[in-house]
Amino acid sequence: MIVSPLMTVMVDAVRKAARGLKRDFGEIENLQVSRKGPGDFVTAADRKAEATLREALMKARPGYGLIMEESGIIEGQDKTHTWHVDPLDGTTNFLHGVPHFCISVGLEREGTIVAAVIYEPIKDELYIAERGKGAFLNNKRLRVAGRQDLADSLALYGSPYLGRGSHPRLLKELAAVMAVTGGVRQTGSAALDLAAVACGRADVYWERDIKTWDMAAGLLLVREAGGFATSADGGADPMSAGSVACGNEVLQRELVAILRKIGG
Repeated sequence: MIVSPLMTVMVDAVRKAARGLKRDFGEIENLQVSRKGPGDFVTAADRKAEATLREALMKARPGYGLIMEESGIIEGQDKTHTWHVDPLDGTTNFLHGVPHFCISVGLEREGTIVAAVIYEPIKDELYIAERGKGAFLNNKRLRVAGRQDLADSLALYGSPYLGRGSHPRLLKELAAVMAVTGGVRQTGSAALDLAAVACGRADVYWERDIKTWDMAAGLLLVREAGGFATSADGGADPMSAGSVACGNEVLQRELVAILRKIGG
């Protein structure tokens, strides 16, 4: 595992927020739920977790800025550091009692993600990475899967919320990927999909119309596990593009080629 003051700060903050999520998940029928957009829900648990993370991170690194799903952009005095925070990735799963969700925190330094924590509280799986130090799941060093043929691969994807993104384009992409891969799945958590590629549970993953807090931590995990991550169209900066395609060197390149052929 990686031992550093920065990683201690991040892990402590995430574990503290996770305690509240686990309690609320056990009381799912009592949650206060509001609509924040078609097909996109936020729960009281989501807001409480974000408040916990914000307090812990600002206390430990008071000058850093934050980009948070619920609170938006919080400017810091230190313009070189920004936290990208998703307090509950997989909100719809959580809301429906599906035990597949996580907390995701990535730290950006001068335009580069340098540290990442993704925590899946139900399975107690902690993914961490620091730039140049590798990626880990609990005490195990991570490597992306080594498969070289899409026909043997498991592909993950994310779909846009109702009223966002292009469903027709996704359906075309799905048809093309399904025709050449061993299987295709949607799990409902972008961060955990990226983590799955990093640890070899899945071979490739793509999604469009996602935010920086969805992918910041997961991008570093994939890269530190030896994988490649670009935008869905092959661009070098997924965070700016708002899309991602990742996998090992061979399969990621083939996935991007398929997605490019679909176009807009």
